[in-house]
Amino acid sequence: MEIVRSHRQVAAAAAAAGGGGGGAGALPTYKAAPQLEVRLEEFELFAIDRLRVLKGISDGLSRGKRPEEMEKLVSELWKTHMRHQDPAETLNKDIVSHFVLRLVYCRTEELRKWFLSMETTLFRYRFRLESPESQRMLMTEFQLPYKALPHSEFEAVKDKLSQVARSIGQSANVEHVFFKVPFEEVPDLVASRRVFLSKGYAYVAMSQVVSLVVTQFRCNISKALALTNRKWTATIKEQEKDRLTPIVEALSNAYFGPDYSQPKDAVDISLKDIDQLAKSSFPLCMRHMLDKLRENHHLKHGGRMQFGLFLKGAGLKLEDALAFWRAEFSQKIGSERFDKEYAYTIRHNYGKEGKRTDYTPYSCQKIISATPGVGDHHGCPFRHFGEENLRAALNKMGVGGHALEEIMDKVKNRHYQLACTLTFETTHGVSCDSGINHPNQYFSESQKVLRAKNQTMESQSQSAT
Repeated sequence: MEIVRSHRQVAAAAAAAGGGGGGAGALPTYKAAPQLEVRLEEFELFAIDRLRVLKGISDGLSRGKRPEEMEKLVSELWKTHMRHQDPAETLNKDIVSHFVLRLVYCRTEELRKWFLSMETTLFRYRFRLESPESQRMLMTEFQLPYKALPHSEFEAVKDKLSQVARSIGQSANVEHVFFKVPFEEVPDLVASRRVFLSKGYAYVAMSQVVSLVVTQFRCNISKALALTNRKWTATIKEQEKDRLTPIVEALSNAYFGPDYSQPKDAVDISLKDIDQLAKSSFPLCMRHMLDKLRENHHLKHGGRMQFGLFLKGAGLKLEDALAFWRAEFSQKIGSERFDKEYAYTIRHNYGKEGKRTDYTPYSCQKIISATPGVGDHHGCPFRHFGEENLRAALNKMGVGGHALEEIMDKVKNRHYQLACTLTFETTHGVSCDSGINHPNQYFSESQKVLRAKNQTMESQSQSAT
């Protein structure tokens, strides 16, 4: 690793700045960026390696991996992309890469949300791999105001704690170290009924303190991202326009996360292509909206935004987008009313009106979290459809038998993106190891598969002649 100052000096500076933690500095808390100098090439390479880790975590979550599987996955990803024989090297790379990506992902709400979620998940599983002594040191570093439950109070609630342990399949022999905390500070433990609640307090075992630490970590990083965004907008972007800004923008394009843009190898689509592409390459959510648009010659605002930005990301140009929506809406409201009430929004989405913002298509995360009302057709079918309607829609795509039941099982367990991934694999006959994270990713991957199949058929045909 090529850092201007010595590795030992950098590690010491990192720890002194609050970046260290976890005993011998194995698990930083990233409270403040250390004062060190890093060569530009290392600046970018470290960030790319960390991005590979975060992308792997995102893929694992989208595939519905269980906690024990995620713990193993995080360990393997970290060992592959971040670990070095010298612990000081690993610590330096860890801290530098985090702050570089914090700069990259601070710039929009969607980017911040994804980065915060992935970094929190990474921290959670790294914390679980730490020794008990290291975990206690991290609790101290976060200045958590909790003290272990006195023996007398522990004995008074011991039977209740045993009942909770048995209810979640653990041994009735409960741990002896518990912390009494306000229940709202451990929402994940309360939601999964893994703690005993009494008079507004949750009794948290030492083995569960990860929830307390992660809550504080998430809060710290969330505030830091907002602050970094203000600094980036006010000064850094302009001051570093010839040095850091190009690297930051390149890194943000390295992963089609929540801000998925049109892929570089995408081809322009025309009006005549839409119906055929829908049958071959649209995800279920977009097929459904196209069907409803053709049926009703209208979509409400949520549907127009979700479907319109998807078509934009798939390669539909502004002129064709206006013609497409006008052709449908004019059948119900007339061309004059369309031009007056709807055309502006379409031009706005393409960055030609208002603030001239070039809007990007919605991610799966944003679509799943939507709350469609009566008469709305946007959202995620895997989450928002009833079972009967979802089965009918999947049958229409040619999904049935064992594959259908497997998809429905994922839906029942709320693994909506995994259900979409299985749908893609079933309809295309290929594996999608990265998982589906975005409707436009679904479209892009589908087009790649179909092009490959067509090329194979052409090669076989030429060989036969």
